[in-house]
Amino acid sequence: MASTAGPVARKLMEIGAIKLNHEKPFTWSSGWKSPIYCDNRLSLSFPDVRAYIKRCLSQAVRENFAKVDAIAGVATAGIPQGTLVAEELELPFLYVRPKPKDHGLENLIEGKIEKGQKVVLVEDLISTGGSSLKAATALREAGAKIAGMVAIFTYGFEAAEKNFDKEEVDLVCLSDFSYLLDEALQNKYITESQLVHIKAWRFDPANWK
Repeated sequence: MASTAGPVARKLMEIGAIKLNHEKPFTWSSGWKSPIYCDNRLSLSFPDVRAYIKRCLSQAVRENFAKVDAIAGVATAGIPQGTLVAEELELPFLYVRPKPKDHGLENLIEGKIEKGQKVVLVEDLISTGGSSLKAATALREAGAKIAGMVAIFTYGFEAAEKNFDKEEVDLVCLSDFSYLLDEALQNKYITESQLVHIKAWRFDPANWK
């Protein structure tokens, strides 16, 4: 992570994919109030950043997971990133829905999957890891072997680490919360006093004010 963490965090802030504001916090779907909002899908609209992230994710797969048979995107944000990685690595691509379709073949997994196939999942953002690991479970139930998962960014919650350990899924992320704050401070997106408030959020996000 060390070689990509700073540049990835910096590029995401430069294009507005990551925003920091502890005075007017963002509300997550979970109801949590947060001083950080991350929308990595915005990187798709910036060709230079898109290409850089594609190369970094692809290199993360090469360096950490040997003899991969396919790349799987986690719907929905992991689908375009996964497609780019699969193209770069010249590997088959498939993706996992959050729930089966309610019509047609009622697929949960889209694309060809074979039993014993060694798959790396691609995700854009890791919070607690719930939806990402649900996709890993679906692939395992379909007969695939999960080599691991790569993602653009993680908040670094302890809950996520425990969840990935429990499900025995190796996770490699390009950048994380700590590197983000370092870059934000160095590039004057935040001040030292703001840094203290934002750091406090990660330790107890459900009750942060």
